[in-house]
Amino acid sequence: MSAPAPVRRRLEGRLVVATHNPGKLREMRELLAPYGVEAVSAGELGLPEPEETGTSFAENAFIKAAAAAKATGLPAFSDDSGLVVEALDGAPGIHSARWAGPDKDFARAMADIHEKMVARGAVTPEARRAHFVSALCVVWPDGERLDVAARVDGILVWPPRGNLGFGYDPMFLPDGHDRTFGEMPAEEKHGLPPRGKGLSHRARAFVKLAEACLG
Repeated sequence: MSAPAPVRRRLEGRLVVATHNPGKLREMRELLAPYGVEAVSAGELGLPEPEETGTSFAENAFIKAAAAAKATGLPAFSDDSGLVVEALDGAPGIHSARWAGPDKDFARAMADIHEKMVARGAVTPEARRAHFVSALCVVWPDGERLDVAARVDGILVWPPRGNLGFGYDPMFLPDGHDRTFGEMPAEEKHGLPPRGKGLSHRARAFVKLAEACLG
């Protein structure tokens, strides 16, 4: 399923961030703050998490945003993101969160990824290539939608380093940097110019979204 072409419609006022992940919500709120948009999360509203039955990041982002928009009558903004590991044939990919289990144990998930890579002989930096993907979707109550996506490339290090990020951040070293996402403060990782470099996959996708509907 191909994503619809971007539309130009201003996003303002109050919106629902369709997530129950506090780390992701924190990043989204920081990205939205300069635009004066009030963000409330699906988790804060007590909305159930829809079943993510899509076969791509974009499809799952739409499923979450559409469910939140329908339930609240407000515009809804969703991110579906994950880690794509070349040596593991693209896993964990759209199942990145599920690899951490119901208790969201990403330390265990990172160890699992490392063990599987070692088992396949992926021990050199060149063999440990990976990238993060972020697909963002906005759905308005009338059904109009906007889809954007971006990625950031790097390698996976072991052992994990830093505790400033969330998810797989401590093992992801972006190209051209000597610190993992887990070692970078929030402003450096996903802060937008002029304060930050918009380095993360989510920040890069957000720039595209902002150009289309935040002005």
